[in-house]
Parts: sequence; structure tokens; C-alpha cells
Amino acid sequence: MLGAATLAVLFILALQQALQQAFSLALEDTIEQRLAADVSTLISAARVEDGRLHMPDHLPDEEFTLLDNKLFGYIYDRDGHLLWRSASTHDLDIDYLPRYDGDKNRELHRVRDANGVKLFVYDMEIDLLRGEDAAYSIVTVQPSRDYDAMLSGLRKQLYVWLGGGLLVLLVLLWLGLTWGFRTLRGMKKELDQVENGERERLSEDHPRELLRLTRSLNRLLDSERLQRERYRDSLADLAHGLKTPLSLLQAVGETLSSRQQNREQVEIMGNQIERMNQQIGFQLQRASLRRSGLIRHQVVLAPLLDTLETALDKVHHGKQVTLERTLPDHFTLPLEQGALLEVLGNLLENGYRLCLSRVRVSARRLSDGDILVVEDDGPGIAEDQRERILRRGERLDTRHPGQGLGLAVVKDILDSYSATLTLDDSPLGGARFMLFFPR
Repeated sequence: MLGAATLAVLFILALQQALQQAFSLALEDTIEQRLAADVSTLISAARVEDGRLHMPDHLPDEEFTLLDNKLFGYIYDRDGHLLWRSASTHDLDIDYLPRYDGDKNRELHRVRDANGVKLFVYDMEIDLLRGEDAAYSIVTVQPSRDYDAMLSGLRKQLYVWLGGGLLVLLVLLWLGLTWGFRTLRGMKKELDQVENGERERLSEDHPRELLRLTRSLNRLLDSERLQRERYRDSLADLAHGLKTPLSLLQAVGETLSSRQQNREQVEIMGNQIERMNQQIGFQLQRASLRRSGLIRHQVVLAPLLDTLETALDKVHHGKQVTLERTLPDHFTLPLEQGALLEVLGNLLENGYRLCLSRVRVSARRLSDGDILVVEDDGPGIAEDQRERILRRGERLDTRHPGQGLGLAVVKDILDSYSATLTLDDSPLGGARFMLFFPR
């Protein structure tokens, strides 16, 4: 709309200049014809006797004789000496000198008199007058104030009419573009619904110019959905295929552990089997919680916090942990619900396990993204250890069972959503995990 409006304004400005120039040229041509006719009047009245010019006291055109008239006449010889002037020029003083060169020139000039008044001057050269040699420059003069007034009036009219036309044109452009792009707005609405998970495909209710685009997007959506389903099914089949042999190995290990000499080897084998189980679980979580390429989710944070708080209070019922919240109303995060539950569950479980009595969750919305902060009043994490615990398999707390995959899962999920995770000290005294989700 801005581009179309700019082009329309430039076109109207160019049209106004063209119309004004065309009217100015037409008006000057009319004035030139008028002054040329007046020159003809002076020529018809002039006569030459004994090589001298004679003009009658009363000219056929009375405009040359009236003192308050707006038409003036002069006759010069070939040397530029003034031979005759009309009675109407008694108070007119112009700085004009005709240039006689024998080429019978006819020229229209614009000059100013001594008072600065603009004048049109028409100069015609003649060589013959009633068959006798007569080298004269016959000049007629007319003030340009009427011309300037007409041109100013035309300019004002052009501003009014072209300005009004421009407004009408802009309104029509706005209506036309609004009507023309309504189908794109419909497609945008459907894409928003696809991103929000409200529909799976775009409809076919679009103009034929857009059908190829919508069909290509539908093929992309179908392909992505099928690919993700095959990926998850393949991993599930792999996990199922591996769990049975692992269970058998565990059973064999339990049988062998009854013998004293085999306990050390059985313990090593059990640890490795448990590690394999953890790795399988980690890869399944990673596959199921990664971000979709086209679907954009918005999950309300408060209900998930309620669910997690209830579960963690039961697990750590003997600790009496207080979960503090600082959240805007209806605050949402751009993650799939399962992914957000996994991320928040891991961070809160770490906070509940390591805190003294307080865990705080806060969030705020910035112009360039959303921030989620989880912190506690526990012992905190040394600065030289912060990068290490985000690696897969690294654990600082060895008193509780686990393979150190929780924060690795969190970081992997956040990476798939182009989000960042930073770790520093909390004002509560413990660790602070800060998650930033860019827009």
C-alpha cells in the first residue's frame, strides 16, 4: 500500500507539472498571436514618405491610444532608434532594445519595466511597407499580470482537483488492495492455525494462482508429519527390541551374583545394562520432544506448574519445600506441552532435591523474546563446574541415583527450539537457571 501510494503521489505531481506547463505554453501562444495581430494593425496604419515613417494620430485599434490601456506599441529603425510610440506608453519605461538583422525574425520575450512589472514583448522585423523598402522593428507590449493571474488560478485549481483525485485514488487503491489480498489473509490465518496445532493441512479454498503454493505446503506438512511418526516408531521398535535382551542379561546377572566370585563382574555388567537403559530413554525423549519445523506451540505455564508442584511435593514430602511464583497472567511459552513438561520437570526436580526450603519460578516477556527463570536457595554450583554439568552424563550430586542425563535432555530440547540456557548464582543463595526463548 505504501509503495502504491508513493507511486500515485509521484504520478499526480508529475501530471500537475505537465498540465501546468501545457497550459502555460498554450497561454503564451495565445498571447503571441494576440500581439502579432496588434503588430499587423500597426503595419496597416503605417506609411513611408520620402524614406520617413508616418503614423496617423488615431489608429484603427483604440487600445493604442487610451492612456489606461494595457496594450503598447513601439517602432524602431534598423539601428535601434525609437521612431514612434503609442499614446498608451506615456508612463511606461522598458529596458528593451530590438536587434534588427534582416532575417525577418518574429520573437516573443519577457522583460521587466523600471518598476519591476513583468511584460510580454513581441518583436517583428519588416523590410517592405506597401512596396517600399522599410527596415523597421515593430514592437507590441502587454503586461503579464493577467497571464500570471490566470496561471496562478489554474495552479490552485490543479491543486484542488488533483489533490481530490489523489485522495479518491488512494481510497480506491486501499479498497482494491484490501479486496485483492483477502485471500492471502485467509491463507495467513490457516498457516497460523497450522502453527498453533489447530489444523493439520491448508484448505483448497484458494484462488488457482495460490493452489500450487498451498499444495506444496500441504505436501511438506504431510511429509514432515509422516517422517516424525516413522522416526518415533523406529526408535520405539528399537527400544522394544533392546529391552528384552537387556532384561534377560539382568536376569542372568542376578543368577550369577549368587556366587561370591562373580559378584564384581556382575556389578560391572549391571551398571552397563543400566547405562544402556538410560541411553535408550534419553534418545526416545530426544526424538519425541524436538521441535516441529512448521508447527508453533504456545503452552500456558501456570497449569503445568500446578501439576509439577503436586507431584514433587509428594516425592519430597518430608522436606517442606515452598515453590514461589512470579508470572504474568496467562503467560505462555513457545514449546510443545510435552517438551515444556520435560524441561520444567528436570529443573524443578533438581531444585527440590538440592534446595534448603525455597524454589522460585519467575517469567517475563521482553520485546525480543521470553525469559523463564528457575532458582533455589541450595548450595549453588561453582563457576568452574557450570559448563561441565550441562554435558551429557556429568553429575555433581553422586548421592542420588542417575546417569546425569536430565540437564542434557533439557539443553537438547532448548537447542531444538533455538532457545538458550545460562547458569549463574541466584539471589536466594543457590543456582539460577535462566531460559531465553527468542521471538
